[in-house]
Amino acid sequence: MTQPSDKSAPSAIDPAEGYAGDITPQTAAQWVATDAAVLIDVRSDAEREWVGYVPGAVPLAWKQWPGMAMNEGFDSAMRAAVPQGKKAVLLCRSGVRSIPAAKRVTQLGIEAYNILEGFEGNPDAEGHRGRTGGWRFHGLPWKQN
Repeated sequence: MTQPSDKSAPSAIDPAEGYAGDITPQTAAQWVATDAAVLIDVRSDAEREWVGYVPGAVPLAWKQWPGMAMNEGFDSAMRAAVPQGKKAVLLCRSGVRSIPAAKRVTQLGIEAYNILEGFEGNPDAEGHRGRTGGWRFHGLPWKQN
């Protein structure tokens, strides 16, 4: 994985209820680069295919398109993806859907963090994502098919 951009933010953890906390995309990238955490992309397969993905991230949808139905295999796949003693950092589109996923992962006994801003960040004044925050906005590694 490449190094995070120099637009980095402090690596502070914002406390959260029900999971280990919220972290910036830069902190998540640093933890993954140093093998301290596993990056779990909880977006749907369609989102990763159409919008882009993070190389090396574990693609594990929390909810699946169409209809955004719960992924019945989420728990078992999460246990298989995160080795004992490692943190899980969860990425969604905007840092909202990954919160309930982080809570569930915590219930599974895994130290879980939500990545603030997600992959695309919040919409700007014109309703476009990717311009005000998110993994891509900060210049962190990603690809698009």
